[in-house]
Amino acid sequence: MVTVSDIAKNKIVELRQKDGLAEDTAIRVAVEGGGCSGLMYDLQFDATQQPTDHLVEDKGIKILVDRKSLLYLAGTELDFSDGLNGKGFQFKNPNATRTCGCGESFAV
Repeated sequence: MVTVSDIAKNKIVELRQKDGLAEDTAIRVAVEGGGCSGLMYDLQFDATQQPTDHLVEDKGIKILVDRKSLLYLAGTELDFSDGLNGKGFQFKNPNATRTCGCGESFAV
Protein backbone atom coordinates (compact mmCIF):
# COMPACT_ATOMS: atom_id res chain seq x y z
CA MET A 1 0.00 0.00 0.00
CA VAL A 2 1.00 3.61 -0.60
CA THR A 3 -0.09 6.20 1.95
CA VAL A 4 0.02 9.98 2.24
CA SER A 5 0.99 12.08 5.25
CA ASP A 6 -1.37 14.79 6.46
CA ILE A 7 0.96 17.46 5.08
CA ALA A 8 1.07 15.76 1.66
CA LYS A 9 -2.72 15.39 1.66
CA ASN A 10 -3.16 19.11 2.28
CA LYS A 11 -0.69 20.01 -0.48
CA ILE A 12 -2.41 17.64 -2.95
CA VAL A 13 -5.80 19.20 -2.20
CA GLU A 14 -4.28 22.69 -2.60
CA LEU A 15 -2.64 21.83 -5.95
CA ARG A 16 -5.80 20.15 -7.27
CA GLN A 17 -7.84 23.26 -6.45
CA LYS A 18 -5.20 25.57 -7.94
CA ASP A 19 -5.21 23.54 -11.18
CA GLY A 20 -9.03 23.47 -11.29
CA LEU A 21 -9.18 19.67 -11.09
CA ALA A 22 -12.10 17.68 -9.71
CA GLU A 23 -11.91 16.57 -6.07
CA ASP A 24 -11.84 12.91 -7.12
CA THR A 25 -8.84 13.35 -9.46
CA ALA A 26 -6.25 10.79 -8.38
CA ILE A 27 -2.52 11.06 -7.86
CA ARG A 28 -0.54 8.65 -10.04
CA VAL A 29 2.64 7.40 -8.38
CA ALA A 30 5.03 5.46 -10.59
CA VAL A 31 8.59 4.22 -10.74
CA GLU A 32 10.68 4.64 -13.89
CA GLY A 33 14.23 3.75 -14.80
CA GLY A 34 16.74 6.58 -14.51
CA GLY A 35 18.42 8.90 -12.07
CA CYS A 36 21.79 8.43 -10.44
CA SER A 37 20.56 5.49 -8.31
CA GLY A 38 18.78 3.62 -11.11
CA LEU A 39 15.08 4.25 -10.40
CA MET A 40 13.10 7.49 -10.27
CA TYR A 41 9.72 8.44 -8.85
CA ASP A 42 7.06 9.99 -11.07
CA LEU A 43 4.11 11.85 -9.55
CA GLN A 44 1.24 13.46 -11.43
CA PHE A 45 -2.51 14.01 -11.38
CA ASP A 46 -4.52 11.49 -13.40
CA ALA A 47 -8.28 11.09 -13.77
CA THR A 48 -8.08 7.85 -15.77
CA GLN A 49 -7.62 4.48 -14.11
CA GLN A 50 -6.03 1.89 -16.39
CA PRO A 51 -7.12 -1.78 -16.21
CA THR A 52 -3.75 -2.79 -14.70
CA ASP A 53 -3.72 0.01 -12.09
CA HIS A 54 -4.04 -0.63 -8.39
CA LEU A 55 -6.26 1.98 -6.69
CA VAL A 56 -5.58 2.91 -3.07
CA GLU A 57 -7.35 5.57 -1.07
CA ASP A 58 -5.75 7.17 1.98
CA LYS A 59 -7.07 10.18 3.88
CA GLY A 60 -9.53 10.81 1.04
CA ILE A 61 -6.79 10.90 -1.62
CA LYS A 62 -7.06 8.40 -4.47
CA ILE A 63 -3.69 6.97 -5.46
CA LEU A 64 -3.14 5.07 -8.72
CA VAL A 65 -0.15 2.75 -9.02
CA ASP A 66 0.63 0.55 -12.01
CA ARG A 67 1.35 -3.11 -11.34
CA LYS A 68 5.12 -2.89 -11.92
CA SER A 69 5.57 0.18 -9.73
CA LEU A 70 3.56 -1.37 -6.90
CA LEU A 71 6.38 -3.88 -6.33
CA TYR A 72 8.80 -1.00 -5.63
CA LEU A 73 6.36 1.19 -3.71
CA ALA A 74 4.73 -1.22 -1.24
CA GLY A 75 4.74 0.43 2.18
CA THR A 76 5.80 3.86 0.86
CA GLU A 77 4.52 7.07 2.42
CA LEU A 78 4.21 10.19 0.29
CA ASP A 79 5.19 13.23 2.35
CA PHE A 80 5.72 16.92 1.66
CA SER A 81 8.40 19.26 2.96
CA ASP A 82 8.78 22.98 2.51
CA GLY A 83 11.85 23.33 4.71
CA LEU A 84 15.22 24.83 3.97
CA ASN A 85 16.69 21.48 2.90
CA GLY A 86 14.31 21.10 0.02
CA LYS A 87 10.76 21.80 -0.98
CA GLY A 88 8.46 19.28 -2.54
CA PHE A 89 7.04 15.81 -2.28
CA GLN A 90 9.21 13.17 -0.69
CA PHE A 91 8.92 9.40 -0.76
CA LYS A 92 9.57 7.46 2.43
CA ASN A 93 10.19 4.10 0.81
CA PRO A 94 11.13 1.17 3.08
CA ASN A 95 12.17 -0.85 0.02
CA ALA A 96 14.91 1.57 -1.04
CA THR A 97 18.37 0.29 -0.20
CA ARG A 98 20.09 3.41 -1.52
CA THR A 99 18.94 6.92 -2.41
CA CYS A 100 20.70 9.76 -4.16
CA GLY A 101 21.52 13.03 -2.45
CA CYS A 102 18.64 14.88 -4.07
CA GLY A 103 16.13 12.21 -3.01
CA GLU A 104 14.67 11.85 -6.49
CA SER A 105 16.11 8.44 -7.31
CA PHE A 106 16.65 5.20 -5.46
CA ALA A 107 17.76 1.59 -5.76
CA VAL A 108 16.32 -1.64 -4.34
